[in-house]
Amino acid sequence: MQKTNKELLALRQKHVPQAAFNITQAFVQKAQGAMMTDVEGNEFIDFAGGIGCNNVGHAHPKVVQAIKDQAENFIHSCWHVSMYESYVRLAERLNELSPGDTPKMTMFANSGAEAVENAVKASRYASGRPSIICFDNGFHGRTLLTMSMTSKIKPYKFKFGPFAPEIYRMPYAYCYRCPFHLDYPKCNIACAEYLEEFFITNVAPELTAAVVAEPIQGEGGFVTPPPEYFQRLKQICQKYGIHLIIDEVQSGAGRTGKLFAIDHWQVEPDIITLGKSLAGGMPLSAVTGSEEIMNKPHVGGMGGTFAGNPVSCSAGLAVLEILLEDGMLERAETLGDKFQGRLKEMQKQYEIIGDVRGKGPMLGIELVRDRNSKEPAAEEARQVLQYCFEKGLIVLSCGAFGNVIRTLMPFVATDEQLEKGLQILEEGIRMVRT
Repeated sequence: MQKTNKELLALRQKHVPQAAFNITQAFVQKAQGAMMTDVEGNEFIDFAGGIGCNNVGHAHPKVVQAIKDQAENFIHSCWHVSMYESYVRLAERLNELSPGDTPKMTMFANSGAEAVENAVKASRYASGRPSIICFDNGFHGRTLLTMSMTSKIKPYKFKFGPFAPEIYRMPYAYCYRCPFHLDYPKCNIACAEYLEEFFITNVAPELTAAVVAEPIQGEGGFVTPPPEYFQRLKQICQKYGIHLIIDEVQSGAGRTGKLFAIDHWQVEPDIITLGKSLAGGMPLSAVTGSEEIMNKPHVGGMGGTFAGNPVSCSAGLAVLEILLEDGMLERAETLGDKFQGRLKEMQKQYEIIGDVRGKGPMLGIELVRDRNSKEPAAEEARQVLQYCFEKGLIVLSCGAFGNVIRTLMPFVATDEQLEKGLQILEEGIRMVRT
């Protein structure tokens, strides 16, 4: 007999440590497209997307078929022992599609954190420099190195030190809460120009291997920089021979309406990391960078037993086909326009919405108790999320203060599902408005 959510939760509390946290108390039994059904038959519209892993939807038929076809042939051989075509083909596609004309190479890993670690390793090896610059509110993973690069202390870093050395952190382009207390565009992109001063007071450019940045910060609050920011950052990096690593683990694979979010700024990074939605929910991440950098580390210096698993690579090829050949990127762009319009209208109506930002359907709604003081409305955001869950919508928060509601809905959501989700979200915001 099928157990209830309550019964399964009791088992979870007995056998699984609390550190492996849960956002909702529902146990999913089936998920299709943009809908999830729990073990009790309750249905939820999914605006969380497995924290950004289901851009093409749950159990997309092409992804499922690719997984089945590969699994029937073989599930694992280890790329380092016996090679297979799907790894090479997916690497070839990403090299062709990544920004810029510089010849590229790609290697695969299992998670976003692993991708970032390998990007840093390649950069350090190629440059001969030890230091890495990252940003306030940035999130790059939970391994020792990526946890050290991640900004937020609780819950990610608290009592898990000591941390990896040679990690330096500078302010990001957070226009709504400008760390320099300036206003765009009169600021003249002071947040990017500050990198020159940072070299004087924090770490020498001659010792800096890479600047690592998310084009739109994920866990940090969907913080979206102004148009000139990345171009200026790239110019400064080039001036000193520093690699620009763009972490697209959450923002990539179409989340912003473009395959790579950095394409919105027309900048060619030295290395890009991908993950999450790259393989439609299968564990897979990628490091794509210039041939000059990626081919420098010695044979055997990078890799992993399950890295670039053949089932995951086959799923990744299917995802690219869906995004690029089945019109899914165009659908994402349409979703973004619709959602941004609706959220901007809500911002006019509800004082609690301080800022709406993002690109395409990757949008953040920052809730504040007062628009002048910008006091974060973290408890109110929690209440909105709980209200949405009770009404059949799963949505997530993010940001340093936990006061930003983020949209990560699958692109295959129907217009009816999207409209219902928006209605529930607005009802929740109306409920807690100040």
